[in-house]
Amino acid sequence: MTAPSVEDLLRALTPQVLGALVRRHGQFEGCEDAVQEAVLAAAVQWPAEGVPDNPRGWLVTVASRRLIDQIRSDHARRERESATAFEAVPEEVPGTDDTLVLLFLCCHPTLTPASATALTLRAVGGLTTAEIARAFLVPEPTMAARISRAKQRIKAAGSSFSLPEGPEREERLAVVLHVLYLIFNEGYTASSGGELDRVDLAREAIRLTRLVRAQLPEDGEVAGLLALMLLTHARREARSTAAGDLVPLDEQDRAHWDRALIDEGTGLAKASLAGPALGPYQLQAAIAATHADAATAAETNWRQVHALYLILERIAPNPMVTLNRAIALAETEGPRAGLALLSTLDGDERMAGHHRLLSVRAHLLEQAGDPAGAYELYRRAAKSTASLAEQRYLESRASRVRPG
Repeated sequence: MTAPSVEDLLRALTPQVLGALVRRHGQFEGCEDAVQEAVLAAAVQWPAEGVPDNPRGWLVTVASRRLIDQIRSDHARRERESATAFEAVPEEVPGTDDTLVLLFLCCHPTLTPASATALTLRAVGGLTTAEIARAFLVPEPTMAARISRAKQRIKAAGSSFSLPEGPEREERLAVVLHVLYLIFNEGYTASSGGELDRVDLAREAIRLTRLVRAQLPEDGEVAGLLALMLLTHARREARSTAAGDLVPLDEQDRAHWDRALIDEGTGLAKASLAGPALGPYQLQAAIAATHADAATAAETNWRQVHALYLILERIAPNPMVTLNRAIALAETEGPRAGLALLSTLDGDERMAGHHRLLSVRAHLLEQAGDPAGAYELYRRAAKSTASLAEQRYLESRASRVRPG
């Protein structure tokens, strides 16, 4: 197995192993440290010596031994057990996947929604603290402190490792869905690094959302979130070139969109809208389905897209929703209308210097006949993102409108 395959396998197994250890030992923070040590050992040993027949059991065994070492604080015993752990035969390793249970544990009611989301992204999604900080639009030290406090509260709460029932499950569900949404977004467009996306994260978010839907098949927002993920993920193959360069939505070859995912997502989106309540994920899924219905970019029903964003903005106000509504408004009423709406975001501290706001404003200035203004903003946007793929795309847009 190649090194990248080992990395993918470890990313998929880490939350499962952490769930198994927490179920067995009940120490969230200690278990997380032990699992990270086991994963590091595997990352070193497996590429050289081969993946064991039962990789999950291997990780559970090694992590359990590391946790016992931590508890006993016996250095000599730690050295002896570490030396023999690699040959150990896994015993009594449960065959069930506890990832979903771990997901709900991280969304414990003693945590604020923001802290629960951050902790779950770290423990279940495998994102770094820096990536989570960018997702929340906060400084990295702030996010590190938030995650640390969340771990301590989980420990102090002494929560049982089981799926919640009744009202408690409903209380945690909104945070769980938000967590999955952020994991998928990081997978669909990586916030940093040389790759445009992180397919493993996007697929894991879809898998986990399917698990939640299996538990709550009648919940419209769960269905809406799954539909949104499927409809968005369907465009993955068309949104980058062979060299890894970004291809915007209006330039994508729609023949390369995954029709099976579109059909499944569209069906889910329509079914979710039939319920008595209407939530933000259902509306976003309806917007994605509207894009999917258009054979070409020119055939997109932008008035319907704008109307859906208006409703979304009303029930779930967010600067990114307003930004996207400005794009739709520009398509129906011209770039100046879109620019006027964008100006309402200038006082929002969360958007100050954000590359998305800069790039959309640059695009609308370009459409409005102001290449000099567009050039400056495209360059600023390129400097404001940590994604190399986005940087290359924005620099290419700047070069295209560069004066002279």
